[in-house]
Amino acid sequence: MTVIVDQPYRFVPPHRGYLWPWFIQTFRLVERYLARHDGVVDHECRNLHRFTEALAAGDSILLTPNHCRYADPLVLGWPARVARTHLFAMASWHLFAHSRFQAFAIQKMGAFSIFREGTDRQSLETAIQILTDATRPLVLFPEGSTNRTNDTLQPLLDGVAFVARTAAKRRAKQHGGRVVVLPVAIKYLFLGDIERWGDAAAARLERGLGWRPLSGQPLLDRIRRIAEAMMAIHEVRYFGHTSHDPLAHRRDRLVEHLLDTHESLFDVAPDDGLGPLGRVRRLRSVLSGELAKGPTEEGRRRLYHAIDAVELAQQLYSYPDRYLFQSPTSDTQVLETLERLQEGFFGKPDFPGPLKAVIDFGEPIPVPSTRQPRGDHDPLLLQIRLSLTEMLEALAQEARPIAS
Repeated sequence: MTVIVDQPYRFVPPHRGYLWPWFIQTFRLVERYLARHDGVVDHECRNLHRFTEALAAGDSILLTPNHCRYADPLVLGWPARVARTHLFAMASWHLFAHSRFQAFAIQKMGAFSIFREGTDRQSLETAIQILTDATRPLVLFPEGSTNRTNDTLQPLLDGVAFVARTAAKRRAKQHGGRVVVLPVAIKYLFLGDIERWGDAAAARLERGLGWRPLSGQPLLDRIRRIAEAMMAIHEVRYFGHTSHDPLAHRRDRLVEHLLDTHESLFDVAPDDGLGPLGRVRRLRSVLSGELAKGPTEEGRRRLYHAIDAVELAQQLYSYPDRYLFQSPTSDTQVLETLERLQEGFFGKPDFPGPLKAVIDFGEPIPVPSTRQPRGDHDPLLLQIRLSLTEMLEALAQEARPIAS
């Protein structure tokens, strides 16, 4: 699903009532949805006392989970139900624009929109005021987008620290209370037989490539061949030929080509300091603005070709090296790699289940009410990253290793 929506943005505020959230939690509607659509059939909450103690203390709570699956916001409903609270959450505008029913359901669960392709002051102010008032905990995903790599983090966005610091300053002045950040590590453990699931998933991709399925060969070797074939398809499309270099080098070269080309086409000044994901976000903002101008049919086709290229750059860049066949490899890394390949080829992955979500709460981080210290890195953001990284590295060890 593309995050760029071909319609004018309108801010969707959060639903502040309690009846709908109570109804959804009481009748476990989210639980049924997770099992049916995301394969998440079990869960475990760890260190939940850190959450409940912060609630009991009257703290304003900002939850900052990693974001590896579309299921993440719904999974947080489990600890919220145990803690007897409801949540507010910031969600990308494209989720509200997908369908009326989805927009209705997301809003009633406490979500409000953010226009990621531009400056959305109303959304930021809503988030700050939610933390200032402390009526419910707020969920902000500091990575900003789903990455499908459960064991690694994307760069964290500065906006999370800005919202937290601004709210802490405002809350200290108005109420005398404090704002705390609770990093939340979400890890999905695969409960099924990865060889059986992987054989079926790989076979579907192989048939899509026009091959007879290579059943009987080692699963990692089949995944490597599929990845090579799909990279070659992209190279031929954008370069006119393929390469025999290592896969990671080819990925990086294609990502750089796609970003350089479209920055030049749309007069976006190069800025390597942003990193590939920062450059993707900036290009998406430009492309979204061009779509909003109501281009001609030819102009629209040109823009959608550019959107495809920029989103491919993000997809390719988010395949980390250590997921690409470096030993030891776990069943969840195989699962995620095949899902990403399917999403890139078919538009969506196969039904993954069964999965168990482990939700681990980190130590609370008090947010200072002072301005961010001068320098390149905000210490609050560094603390969030360190906490999430440590928890995810520990949780990664719980996945089952597979033979290389």
